[in-house]
This record gives sequence, C-alpha cells and structure tokens, in this order.
Amino acid sequence: MALITVYWSLDVIIIFLTLMATAYLYMTRNFKYWKKRGILEMTPTPFFGNFKECLFLKKAPAYFLKDIYDETKGVPYAGFYVLDKPFLLVRDRELIKKILVKDFNCFSDRYNSADPADRIGYANLLFIRNPAWKTIRTKLTPFFTSGKMKKMFNLMLICVKNLDEYLNSLQLEGEGKTIEVKDLSAKFTTDIIGGTAYGLDVNSFKNPDAEFRKYGKMMFQFNLIRGLEMLAIFFLPTVTRLAHLKMFGKQPTEFLRKVFWETLTQRMKSGIKRNDLIDILIELKNSNNKDLQDFTFDGDDLLAQPVSFFAAGFETSSTTTAFALYQLAVEPEIQNTLRKEILEALDETNGEITYDMTSSLPYLDMVVSETLRMYPPLGYINRMTNQTYEAPEFNLVIEKGTPIYISMLGLHYDPEYFPNPNKFDPERFNEENKRSRPACVYFPFGEGPHACIGIRFGLLQTKLTLLQILSKYEVTPCEETMVPMTIDPRAVLTVPLNGVIHLNFREINTCA
Repeated sequence: MALITVYWSLDVIIIFLTLMATAYLYMTRNFKYWKKRGILEMTPTPFFGNFKECLFLKKAPAYFLKDIYDETKGVPYAGFYVLDKPFLLVRDRELIKKILVKDFNCFSDRYNSADPADRIGYANLLFIRNPAWKTIRTKLTPFFTSGKMKKMFNLMLICVKNLDEYLNSLQLEGEGKTIEVKDLSAKFTTDIIGGTAYGLDVNSFKNPDAEFRKYGKMMFQFNLIRGLEMLAIFFLPTVTRLAHLKMFGKQPTEFLRKVFWETLTQRMKSGIKRNDLIDILIELKNSNNKDLQDFTFDGDDLLAQPVSFFAAGFETSSTTTAFALYQLAVEPEIQNTLRKEILEALDETNGEITYDMTSSLPYLDMVVSETLRMYPPLGYINRMTNQTYEAPEFNLVIEKGTPIYISMLGLHYDPEYFPNPNKFDPERFNEENKRSRPACVYFPFGEGPHACIGIRFGLLQTKLTLLQILSKYEVTPCEETMVPMTIDPRAVLTVPLNGVIHLNFREINTCA
C-alpha cells in the first residue's frame, strides 16, 4: 500500500501537484502588492514576475526597464515584479531628484549587491553600504580631481603614442582595413588605467595576450553563465549570496588579487611615490583609520578599490568610445565637423594633444555627450530605502527595503526631453539646449552623491582616443558593421551584440 492511496504512481502525482501548488502560492503571494496600494502595476507571470525575458537572456535589463517607462507614460511611478519581489520604477523627474539628491539620506544604498563574502567584489564603491561607502568615497576622491588628472596626463600620452604606433603598423593607406573598435579602445583604456593608477606598463598593443587584457575580457564576456551571474548581482542579491557568485568571476578575481597585492607590497618596500591610486591605498593601509562596521583598511577590502576601478574604468570608457566611433562612421557629416575642430586645435599646438584641449573643444564634448545619451554604460539606476519613506505630494509611501529603479535609458529616449530620440544629434548638447533642459533627465554617470566618482577620468580616456584616431583616420561602415546597432540582450551593461563593432579605418591626408 502506498502512502496516500493504494497506488505509488498516484501518490507521486498527488505529491508533485501539491508541491507545484505550494510553489505557485508562495511565488504569487506578493502579487497585487502595488495594486493594493493604488499604484499602477505591470501584470506579473507566476514564478517569473515581469522578468521572464531578462531571465532567459532575451532582453537586456536596461531595455526591459525602458519598456516599462514607455508603457506607463502619464504616471509618476509604476510597480513591477522580479520573480515574486515587488520593485518600483520611478519615472517623474521631480521624484527622481528627491530620491537621488534631496532625500539621499533615505536612499543612500543601492539594491544590487555582490556576495558579502566576496570582499573584492563587495567592498567597493559600487556595492558597499553606508556608512562605510561615504568614508571610502571621501578617502578616494583626491585621486579623481582635475588637478590629479593634469598630473597623470603625460602618462596617458605614452598610451596615446602606443595607440598611434599600433595604427601606423597596420598600414591603413588607400582603402584602409577593417578593425574591431571595441577591442581597440579596450586595449587603450586598459593601458591608461594600468599606467596611471597602478604604475604598470601593460602595453596591450604589443602584448595582445597580456594577462591584464585577458582577464579584463573575461569579466565582461557575456556568455550564458556570465550573463546569468551578472543578472543575479544586479537584480537578485539573495541568489548572489546563496550561490556565492564572484562579481568579477573566479579566475579574474584570483589574478587581480595577486597582481595588485604584489604591486602594493613592492611599492611599500621601495617607498617610491607616483601620485597614483596605489599611493592612496598605502596611505589608507598605514593610517590610523579605525575599521568600519563593514570595511577593514587591509586585505581584500583594500584591494576591492583598485580592482573595481580597473574593471569599471576600462570597460565603460572603451564601450563609449566604440559607440562614438560607430555613430561617427554612419554619420560622416558629423565626423567631418568634429575632425575639423580637432585639426584646428592641433594646428594651434603644433600637433600636440594637450590637457586643456580635452575640455575646450565644444563639439567633441557634444559628440561624447550624445553618445552617452544613446548608449549610457549602465542604462538604469537603482536604490533601496533604508527607512519607510513618504512623499505626500506624490501620494506615495515606500516601505523600508523596497528596490527603487530609475530608467536612465527611458529618460534619455523620452521625446518630451529629447525630440526624435533615435537620431544621433550632438546639437542637443549645445549651450542653449543644455540650459533649457530640465534637471534629472540626463545623467549617464548617475546623479547626486552616488554619481560615478570617475567621471573626469572616463571622459578624458574617451576624448583622448577620439582625438588621436580622428586626427589621422576616417572611420566608415564595412560589411561586418551592424546597421542599425544591436545591443547584446545577455549583458547588464550597454554593449554591442557579442561585444564587437567592426569599422573600416582609412588614413587621411591632413596636409591636403
């Protein structure tokens, strides 16, 4: 005799159906959370919520959030579900300003999180929570000042020279040749960060298989497994902790721990100062700072800072550069206008790229700004309430711990703020248009105290690459160029499909 009936097969069916019903009831228990509060909600699907396409890597999270933004026009916020958990998408710019700036103390933590046991992945500015976050940011800020950028500029010019020599070696006269620009710009930014932040001579152009470049590529290679890992880190922190996922991947984490600790140790022994990030980390390690509640000034917690800066710095800047070159290739008139500005500036300095040049070319700034509008590196912002928050003017109460997401991509493509948003138009960022645009509708590096600490550094890298390339080469689409551009649905960052953009490079005669 079976446990429930006289047949084992029938018992199995009953148990299976009971388990399914229990799972169904559990995974739908929070549905109508937003509806009960009088808030518009996207209709969820059992077990997946509204997140099914993202979980199956069919749609990038930034575009999922943009779709909700577009579908809920006319309301200040809307509810949605990731699996069974209620999330809130905020779309009203005044409410966004309150969350990111005015009432930052209530939203000082991000919802996304690495595994706290993965200290290199967790104990950095992207993930660590307040009050440790505020202390670390204050300590690291001196590295990213304009004065520090000026001091590092000559080191950056060494990398510019390496890029120039590499392109010259390809013999791009005549019809030119096809180049994969995402990899080209990633090599350049990897070299800049290695040289300026850590005092390392990487030279990825001469050593394409160098470990820095090898492991850097592994971090952001969005295959099935890596895509799911990053999705969990940015949207499913409980899964991240339970599965002990590594923010930067297992092999890159081991490599970066080794190389940065060796660099730190050697510098401490030699006593040499280079005014770089390693110097700041040594000061932190040797200072009398008391360890914080969630941070110690030693070991992996300390190493988390250079590792995260390396990862975020080379990937976001190189992708922005690649997208800018792509748009210039398909918009030759804009490319010619920018090249004219660059060549005129170089003519005044006898062909030398100067630090002031990177901030004094208005059209270059407009092109980069428009690129960041269309392709923000991370197309959304997230926060988490650390206390129950009330906004009476919006008839809104947000419970403590609620994930709050803001669709940067939705705002950047909103025709109310950016007419004809699918058109690449640098004139959106001329002085008149910038003055007339409301606040908190354009923020490719975030907004408020949690805005990216490396804005200056990132923009400098991108502008240097464009200055060097466009002063000598014309970029045009080739047979392998994706037109229109396709974004990789497996990536939590905004990256081209399979992480590649092919363009034709042809040397131009600037003396004609």
